[in-house]
Amino acid sequence: MFTTPDLCDDHPEQVRVLAPEFSTFGGREAFFGQAVTVRCHEDNSRVKDLAGTPGEGRVIVVDGGGSLGRALLGDVIAQTAADNGWAGLVIHGAVRDVEILRTIDLGVKALGAIPLKTDRKGLGDVGLTVTIAGVTVEPGDWVYADATGVVVSSTPIHD
Repeated sequence: MFTTPDLCDDHPEQVRVLAPEFSTFGGREAFFGQAVTVRCHEDNSRVKDLAGTPGEGRVIVVDGGGSLGRALLGDVIAQTAADNGWAGLVIHGAVRDVEILRTIDLGVKALGAIPLKTDRKGLGDVGLTVTIAGVTVEPGDWVYADATGVVVSSTPIHD
């Protein structure tokens, strides 16, 4: 297994460290995988779509613009993602159903929680470069998250 401090110590030239803005909401505290990126604002249509596809141990990285106005993930989509083999989600935005998210075997990092769901309009983009918490994330980058933080690398750096 890994810890983000060890990854930073062992690979200082390779890691990009997200600003310490995120809290843990999922039942899996530590998780890693290759990034699949989404950009959306208060509309989780693309997050829902991705959760329904084979995750193959990857991580959905959501650039929600830092908005805390609407939740981009709730219990139903989280359970779907877990059932489809996603390792986790890093959401630069909000989640809901916190009590249930804790029971799902899925990594979830987000800025905060709000009970309001999104108004799905089919908006958002998948597979583009996003910048969240001061770090640029490309599709296919490796994302590592644990209780200490979230780091990104262009290449795999775990054992």
